[in-house]
Amino acid sequence: MSRTIVWLTRHAESADPSVFHGAESNIGLSALGHRQAQRAAEWYREREPTLVISSEMHRAVDTARPIAELCRVQHVREFALHERVIGELCGVRFSLTDGPWAETLKEWTSGNTRYTTPGAESFDDLRNRLVPVWNALTDRQRGERIVMVTHGVVCKILLLCLLPGWGATRWHELGRVANLAVSELVEEAGQWSGRTLLKVPEPVLALGSAGVPGRMKSEA
Repeated sequence: MSRTIVWLTRHAESADPSVFHGAESNIGLSALGHRQAQRAAEWYREREPTLVISSEMHRAVDTARPIAELCRVQHVREFALHERVIGELCGVRFSLTDGPWAETLKEWTSGNTRYTTPGAESFDDLRNRLVPVWNALTDRQRGERIVMVTHGVVCKILLLCLLPGWGATRWHELGRVANLAVSELVEEAGQWSGRTLLKVPEPVLALGSAGVPGRMKSEA
């Protein structure tokens, strides 16, 4: 049987990338985000995926749909891949230097993965929600070439929990999750390895804004 390949992908740019959008905000894509999604679909067509899976949130669905349509494969929606529940952080202007998100990352990277702010999921909560659904989906679709479109923090948690040698304390070392950042994961002997991590496809970068220094965007 062929090895399972998953291209774990963050959705395209949301309609307001300057604030945090957790599971509480079902915002769609910006005009740029729709163009990014189309460029990503063209990039994925050359890789011949056999299935597209996304969360049920608008920004993930609107990113995944063009990929599935252009590649002529099924698009499956999975509720449990939704964005992090963030409570009071929802709608707050994005910052890495102060506020509840900065405090959360300080705690997580020091090893306190149970820490959270009011109404939000902790690292442990996310791991306990996401790893089982990842295992169920990849077990059910063994041997497939899967594009999985989800959210920034979801991608980060999955990578840190699935790849050997990583973990919450290496959060910053793994790097930021830009819009349309792709990690190619391959299952080998029951273990996941990353061929590439958090790389934005060149056709998306060519649009001129994804990953550009100075344009700060939320991971959430």
